[in-house]
Amino acid sequence: MTDKSRVARLLATSLIAGAGLCATAQPVFAAGFYIQEQSARGAGRAYSGEIADTGPDSLWWNPAAIGGMTGGEASFNATAILPRATVTDTGTLIVRPGQSAATVGGNPTTRNPIDNGVVPQGAIAHALTNQLAVGLAISAPYNFTTTYASDSFARYSALTTRLRTFDIQPSLAVHFDAPHGVGVNFGAAVNIERTTATFGNALPNLSAELPDGLQELSGHGWDAGFTLGTRISAGPLSFGASYKSSINHHLDGQIAVTGLLYQLAAYNGTTTTSASFATPWQLGAGVRYQLTKRFTLDAEVTRFGWSKFNQINLGAPLNTAIPENYRNTWNYALGLDVDLGHAWTVRGGIQRDLTPVREDQRDARVPDSSRWTFALGASHEIIKGLTLDAAVNYLTLATAALDRPTAAYVGSSAVTPVLLSGEVTSPSVVILSLGGRLRF
Repeated sequence: MTDKSRVARLLATSLIAGAGLCATAQPVFAAGFYIQEQSARGAGRAYSGEIADTGPDSLWWNPAAIGGMTGGEASFNATAILPRATVTDTGTLIVRPGQSAATVGGNPTTRNPIDNGVVPQGAIAHALTNQLAVGLAISAPYNFTTTYASDSFARYSALTTRLRTFDIQPSLAVHFDAPHGVGVNFGAAVNIERTTATFGNALPNLSAELPDGLQELSGHGWDAGFTLGTRISAGPLSFGASYKSSINHHLDGQIAVTGLLYQLAAYNGTTTTSASFATPWQLGAGVRYQLTKRFTLDAEVTRFGWSKFNQINLGAPLNTAIPENYRNTWNYALGLDVDLGHAWTVRGGIQRDLTPVREDQRDARVPDSSRWTFALGASHEIIKGLTLDAAVNYLTLATAALDRPTAAYVGSSAVTPVLLSGEVTSPSVVILSLGGRLRF
């Protein structure tokens, strides 16, 4: 192994061993790093009826949603995500070579490390015949920025993290009329995703009196997966089921290191590299039941295959794998739509979303925990064919301990363990969604 390759491998290990790829730094929008905020209508009932509903607004969850439609319809949504949390040091230690364990120093408290953001989404669909419809949805399923100050106690795990993912989903659905007034839809879609990512952390020099170095990994790539779904309607009952595949992401980029001094100065430089990881599959089912002319009950359950995100593979010259060990999880949601007449509909819902992060493997970049979502929303048809949707969500999350250790310069005489010990307190999120649906 060349000196440059050895340096790159040691530094990459120090960056990722305790932090994970930047795609994991989505701690408070949805469990893990998935953003479910793709519909203002859905947000109003805590995403409890999307798999079983109709129209392009449900395309992300089920491509069969547009089966049997007439004419065309478009939807557009924007969601503001406003997270709040306090991350506090509870005794983080650093062990420099030849020295006893010492406090890591720096600011012991970081408030609101996850930036506010806006998630855009849009979809359009049109019937080609009475049995065939096509659609296109553009979504942002993973999209966020997190920032820790350069003097934060968590600086060796995370500084700045940015992820931008755009999903382009062309869809096709067919409709069949079965006996006894039963309608059956089948749908299929391709999910084409563009991902760009940047994340960095500080690197310790050999003396606490010296300023920190800096390491940043950036990359980008195109990848693809698929979604399959079905929808069955019979009188007041609608049932939907869908499967969204895992996507294997491959990012080409570089790792840049600056600010290391004296014996570590040889590690400074930029190395071209690559990374790969898999996002989870989703298997969901939902029902909508019209209890009366005005009341419709919604229920949905989804199984997330987070175990696909078991490790991050780093390409040449790093050639290593970093374990993540996420676990599969469940999401449950229940909601109610109420038709008030006069072109008004109100709705509400509750959702339970479980975290895939194991309790003994949580770090500052992924301080994720299980959460409850409470939702209220409304729709109003302002003119014939144009409906506006609005919703507000409030998420409460469990207090979480940060306890995943990391180490810089693993495999060398300069190895420097960092024993992270912290706590995330008062975590919550307010989500405001606004959207519209246009029939033509």
